[in-house]
Amino acid sequence: MRHSLVPAGLRYADQVARSGSIQKAARELHVAASAINRQILQLEDELGVPLFERLPRGMRLTPSGDAIITLARRWRQDERQVVAELRRIQGIHQGHVSLVAMDSHATSFLPALVADLNAQHPQISLSIELATPDDAETALLNGRADLGAIFNLAPRRELFALWKSELPLGCVVASGHPLARQQTVSFQEATVHPIALQSRALTIRRYLEAQYSWLFKDSRSYIETNSLQLVKQLALGGRHVVFTSELDVASELASGRLVFVPVRDRGAEPQGISVAVDAARPPGPIVKLVAERLIVALEASLVAARSPAVGGGGGADS
Repeated sequence: MRHSLVPAGLRYADQVARSGSIQKAARELHVAASAINRQILQLEDELGVPLFERLPRGMRLTPSGDAIITLARRWRQDERQVVAELRRIQGIHQGHVSLVAMDSHATSFLPALVADLNAQHPQISLSIELATPDDAETALLNGRADLGAIFNLAPRRELFALWKSELPLGCVVASGHPLARQQTVSFQEATVHPIALQSRALTIRRYLEAQYSWLFKDSRSYIETNSLQLVKQLALGGRHVVFTSELDVASELASGRLVFVPVRDRGAEPQGISVAVDAARPPGPIVKLVAERLIVALEASLVAARSPAVGGGGGADS
């Protein structure tokens, strides 16, 4: 489709909201700043409300502007789905899908998903945003993403899970760690060792604080970070214990460099991974196709994590 069905004023306003200023939006759209400003002023005049606050260093959405931009993004998402459906009718699998996923997925199943789509459906393009679970849910609800792979998806009628799987809660350690050959472990046993904790932006950390608050009041050594890569490196260093699920460290488990030991404490609830969409917006054929391949990649990653490389170190079955 050569021309967008979404009015230019809405498209320009959306880009200004993303860029933070008319000048930046003009450079990114290759459109004159005066044309963008004129379209936004005309849109504000037609609607009878200001869409932006004009600040000395840029533009900021008003509450009315936020509502309009959310609508514009939904329309653009609908437009992509219509184009994909038209292509499907023509027998062509072509289109674009926006996926939101977790940081840990970048080193587990996402590379396999991209390789699969490139090989089997080269005319499907994919944009991938890495986010926290809370931000991923927001991305689905405001139309910024078509599809999400989300840890511990909160039960809510606005989101529909196409697939979900339980992930046992456990501790992850290096293959040579003293806990690596145990079948299960208690929190008490694990906290004898230095702990690497994820930040409060992740639902698993909030769960641990709610259920096992004593972990954070003890004087034992722990480090807290919002970097999953640092958490994994600390575990790989051989001393630190990480409380997480298998999918956070799937590639390291598959290679045998890290070992997953289930937590046996009473009440230790399993974590979850879901592939979800906006319940109010049924996925089009291209989104469905990508979702199917995403689920295949997820399941394959879990199988590999649960069947570590021979010689990579001991550990428990999970």
